[in-house]
Amino acid sequence: MTFVWGGMLAAGLLLTLSPWFWPAHDRPAVSVPSGRLVRLLEEAGLSRVSPVVIIGAAIGISVFAAAAVWLITAVAALTLVGAVAGGIAPFGWLRMRRSSLLKNRRALWPDVCDLLIGSVRAGMSLPDAVATLSESAPAELRPAFAGFARDIAASGHFDSSAERLKTALADPVADRIIETLRMARQVGGTELTPVLRSLATSVRADAALRSEVEARQSWIRGAAVLGVAAPWVILALLALRPEGARAYGSPEGVVLILAGAAVSFVAYRVMLRIGRLPEPRRWFV
Repeated sequence: MTFVWGGMLAAGLLLTLSPWFWPAHDRPAVSVPSGRLVRLLEEAGLSRVSPVVIIGAAIGISVFAAAAVWLITAVAALTLVGAVAGGIAPFGWLRMRRSSLLKNRRALWPDVCDLLIGSVRAGMSLPDAVATLSESAPAELRPAFAGFARDIAASGHFDSSAERLKTALADPVADRIIETLRMARQVGGTELTPVLRSLATSVRADAALRSEVEARQSWIRGAAVLGVAAPWVILALLALRPEGARAYGSPEGVVLILAGAAVSFVAYRVMLRIGRLPEPRRWFV
């Protein structure tokens, strides 16, 4: 473990001195990768964070968790489990953040629809109606609409600004609202106000139903977390004893730990699948 801690210290010093060794203007431009991680970052409200940062954090936490478990228990199989758990932790945190963000925003979209209806009835154009949401929308949504206002003022192109707004919001309900506005912008008509009113009613009903169901099913997630965590806490306490460390370090102990980790992971995913409600998919993404 001396080599591990020495390597971590060397990496920290290298990162500290890297701005002087490799200035930012000397670096070639790197294209932003696309994929599930990029979409997860967008939906978690971290669209400006590079996927490389998350991957690097996962590797760093994995190494730290493995070193900590090895120093405490000196059991190779538990060290491997700790490394895997540490590597998965950042992605689990992103999914939790995404779910929390979608849940908090779900109750805000009907108000956005009402504000749009009021602006359209007042005679404002669609770009101006959306831009005014940077001042009148709920505080959590204002930065995204402020970005739209800057885009539309600079380019004057509604479709491209709306696409960037969809990326910034990264929400299924927002996709429905924005695509409805784009269609009304392209084909015209007088049905925008009734459509937005119907959408607001639908979103309110869905939010109320989801809140009731999630409150009743919250015990499933709690049972899943408790059922997975409790055996590993007991196993860690047993591994602190010398005879326990020797037993779990044997081939039979390694097989037991790895099999237990696989069963715990599958059981946890099954419990979450049972208690999870289907989420609406995003439009045209």
